[in-house]
This record gives sequence, structure tokens and C-alpha cells, in this order.
Amino acid sequence: MLRWLIAILFLANLLAFVAVRGVFGPPPTAGGREPNHLNRQVHPEWLRVQPITPAQAADQPVVGGPAPAAPIAASALPQ
Repeated sequence: MLRWLIAILFLANLLAFVAVRGVFGPPPTAGGREPNHLNRQVHPEWLRVQPITPAQAADQPVVGGPAPAAPIAASALPQ
């Protein structure tokens, strides 16, 4: 019984390996998922990339640095 299980698992692994190698054709994810996506964009040439200013960069976290202190004012609650 165990021999058959091992043989079936071995054949399943062999079949998976052969399928990944492309023997049965390219995998479904080999091509673009949305090939006409760029053709459907409205005015893609209007997009511009701009560097951020130092004022805008102040809100950005520094990787590896300490967490910034939150600018919260605290006061005692009236009782």
C-alpha cells in the first residue's frame, strides 16, 4: 500500500516538474494579464513624475530611523 502511495506521489511530482518546465505549453501567467490595458488609457502622455519638495518629504518616514513623535497637545480633563 505504501509503495503505491510513494509511486503516485513520485509521478505527481514528475508531472508537476514537467508542466513547470513548459512541456505542455506556456503557463497561463506567462503573458500579460491585461494586454490591452495600455491601449485603453485616456491620455497616458499627460502623466508626469515630479520630485517631492523638502516640505513634502518631512512627512515621509525614514527607514531604519526612530519613529517620529506625534504632534499632539495634551491637557488635563476637567472633572
